[in-house]
Amino acid sequence: MAITAQMVKELREKTGAGMLDCKKALTESDGDMDKAIDYLREKGIAKAAKKADRIAAEGLTSISTNGNDAVILEVNSETDFVAKNEGFQTLVKELAEHLLKNKPATVEEALTQTMENGATVDAHINAAIAKIGEKLSLRRFTVVSKTDNDAFGAYLHMGGRISVLTVLEGTTEADAAKDVSMHIAALNPKYVSRDQVSQEEVEHERQVLTQQALNEGKPENIVTKMVEGRLGKYFEDVCVLDQAFVKNPDQKVRQFVESKGATIREFIRYEVGEGIEKREDNFAEEVMNQVNKK
Repeated sequence: MAITAQMVKELREKTGAGMLDCKKALTESDGDMDKAIDYLREKGIAKAAKKADRIAAEGLTSISTNGNDAVILEVNSETDFVAKNEGFQTLVKELAEHLLKNKPATVEEALTQTMENGATVDAHINAAIAKIGEKLSLRRFTVVSKTDNDAFGAYLHMGGRISVLTVLEGTTEADAAKDVSMHIAALNPKYVSRDQVSQEEVEHERQVLTQQALNEGKPENIVTKMVEGRLGKYFEDVCVLDQAFVKNPDQKVRQFVESKGATIREFIRYEVGEGIEKREDNFAEEVMNQVNKK
């Protein structure tokens, strides 16, 4: 498979490895991005990369709460300029209110529902498109419920570039729940605790770390012990309860939550455009093409 400059650039952004190392990794893995990442990690050249690191599409994430119900959502636009538009922000708020009240199961179901103004959600979004002049879309949402004994932690970062909704069970301290959400926004864990990590993922990580240790020239008789130690560091990267609390690094998140007599039931973290690849326009080339047409 031909290795393109764009593939090398993407791998560099994901791993922080050098251009030549990235090109070699892609060549060795026949262009498979995930295998190339593993190759670089096994060689000790790159750290673990999250597969959803490609931040591209613009728009906003937001959270709306009402009593024991809350919704977190993402609405996309084509440009960051439109994301700052008052009309677009009003649309996000209206969609959040509708989703919270009607609790559809999917985006497809939501789009067919009728809003208070008599239009379907789909038609309402299309009306905003006509007014704003850019393609807009409801990308995703999650509706969450709690009891009177629990707390929602709602945190928006950078005006909605990142939103985190956390449910703490066993406490009604919304500030504590918000502090946990702030931590999650900053460190981007994937799981609440180790028992949520699949055996398949753990085994994959163990294999990569084993090969990494062997490539470092470590004796085989101590590799197993080393790998288990490094697995502990991996869990710290992906499990929020194992992480050092951002507001008090001397304390684990687990300790902070337990000090409130609570447990983290779940969290949802949305970052605008994660997982969507953005079309990369070459502005200089575009200008030259226009010039040549004249």
